[in-house]
Amino acid sequence: MKVALLVAGACLCALNAWSASDNTLIHSLLKDREALHGVSFAEVLKVATGHRILPVNPREQAGLLSQLGSALDAALAELNDPAHPIHGAGRVNEASRFVEDEIRRQLNALPGWKCSVPLTSGGREQRSGYPDLRVVTDRGVIFYLDPKLYARGGRAGSLRTFYYEPKALTGKIHDDAIHLIAGIEHDGADARSLRLRRWELIDLSRLKVQLKAEFQASNRDLYRDETVVARSAK
Repeated sequence: MKVALLVAGACLCALNAWSASDNTLIHSLLKDREALHGVSFAEVLKVATGHRILPVNPREQAGLLSQLGSALDAALAELNDPAHPIHGAGRVNEASRFVEDEIRRQLNALPGWKCSVPLTSGGREQRSGYPDLRVVTDRGVIFYLDPKLYARGGRAGSLRTFYYEPKALTGKIHDDAIHLIAGIEHDGADARSLRLRRWELIDLSRLKVQLKAEFQASNRDLYRDETVVARSAK
């Protein structure tokens, strides 16, 4: 585990201080691939942000979980109403914003609770990237909440459904806090027939993650004068 954390930390630092002549990172990623599996997400976040993920104690925090559960129940009931705008979203992927907004509305309806879009290090709201919501309870408990939809029968799927990309300027985590995913099961081929069936809260202090090395390029990178060697006459 220590090897994995050291490699993950080195990768985060090296990505920020990359030079074309430095191939150390590439060799490290190839050599230590197995070490980058089963890494504690809590440790990754601590290295990347300096902040801790606080574990959930279901017995001591039963009141918080109960209130949060009531808000999620109310959100799903509203979202399943055929008149809700979510059913005009089109694809299921496009419905996620409606789910996030409804959960935010229900949490803000709890006395003394405040739910907002987390601010970046630059002080502006940013919807994209982890986490989606920052919540402060009436007792001053802070937690981050990330709603995730998954299709009925897909709970045990192996495709990537969660990722975290550390960014110095656009990072949205500025507190030692609880981190939760609200996993929401749905059925329906599209948003018109979408029905949200149930929810589960996932404590990310217990999550193990893996780092996938991926070198990528955009169209801006691909279609440059120095890379194009031929083109059609028209």
